[in-house]
Amino acid sequence: MVASDRPVYLRLRDEIVAMILDGRIQEGEALPSVRAFAAEQGANPLTVAKAYQSFQDDGLVTVRRGVGMFVGPGAAGRLRTAARAHFLSEEWPEIASRIRRLAIDPADLLERVPV
Repeated sequence: MVASDRPVYLRLRDEIVAMILDGRIQEGEALPSVRAFAAEQGANPLTVAKAYQSFQDDGLVTVRRGVGMFVGPGAAGRLRTAARAHFLSEEWPEIASRIRRLAIDPADLLERVPV
């Protein structure tokens, strides 16, 4: 599925996941408020709330009534594990196929990996 074909709430969730995995939001820190994130992304607050609810359903955030949602302990590790599994099962086979089709030497790819 092409990223633009994904439902908006999943794309918004992906953005928050990237923020957590990149360390822009640490475990124990608050997620941006629904309204602030909706305004930043140009999205409907109800759509952002749906994305946030998925984090709560997955046990990745803790909710403090009247304060906000906070990244739960171990959330980054769990998200990284899930993202790796998805990459290896869904994305990597297609990438590997293109590498073979284009006769790219894997050593050349490793030389291009930014440090």
